Amino acid sequence: MGRLEGKIALITGAGAGIGRACMSMFAKEGATVFGVARTQANLDETLAQVHAVGGKGSVYSADLSLPERAEAAVQKCIEEYGRIDILLNAAGVGYSYKLQSPGSMDPVDTTPVDKWREVMAINLDSVFYVCRIALRQMKAQKKGAIVNVASIFGLGGAPDAHTYTATKGAIINLSRSMAVAYVDDGIRVNVVAPGFVKTQMVEMVLDQLFSPENPKLVAPMGRPATVEEVGYACLYLASDEASYCTGTVLCVDGGSTGRA
Repeated sequence: MGRLEGKIALITGAGAGIGRACMSMFAKEGATVFGVARTQANLDETLAQVHAVGGKGSVYSADLSLPERAEAAVQKCIEEYGRIDILLNAAGVGYSYKLQSPGSMDPVDTTPVDKWREVMAINLDSVFYVCRIALRQMKAQKKGAIVNVASIFGLGGAPDAHTYTATKGAIINLSRSMAVAYVDDGIRVNVVAPGFVKTQMVEMVLDQLFSPENPKLVAPMGRPATVEEVGYACLYLASDEASYCTGTVLCVDGGSTGRA
């Protein structure tokens, strides 16, 4: 307890999955959390969980794929709490988004141009929009920690979901570039790259990937990660325990990238 005592943490994607898990975990460790997501009802559920563990914080509904809404969200956090010590970018869509937006998780040759732009805006542009405003505050403070959630598919290829994989690869290299650019401002920038995580994003394929007949098809550990297991990696990189880590890509994948 207390690993983030007194910190202000802005967490995107706070309405579900990894972002929601981090809201409660960071709050339990002493941070005041400011959660952002599109859907107010989901945010309200997340905030109730934060309060249930004795945590403090607030939430703000915004579509971060729109630059003006992203800026408003960051500015609201600064207005409420005066600073941003930690920024965790966990907002985004994954494989299940194909049900809501057909064609968005296709390979290149069948991906419509509008679906490419749509996923790019949600997964990648949002990170840029939030970071560009948060970095100004962190530079003024001369201190800050940014953790961006990418994917192991930002490090290697996949047979489909090519727009998704492109966004995650871009997040990794953007994070490394920011790590180099802002180190003298006291700002650390790191990446958590999960493998398959038990969330709504991939639940439609988990039974195939971790079947009783071949549970180690995609991960030597033979199971998907929990959101808490990914959250602990985010917590470490956000904390002062990771004071010598910047430009790091921490894979949480059950051994998937360890295979030759």
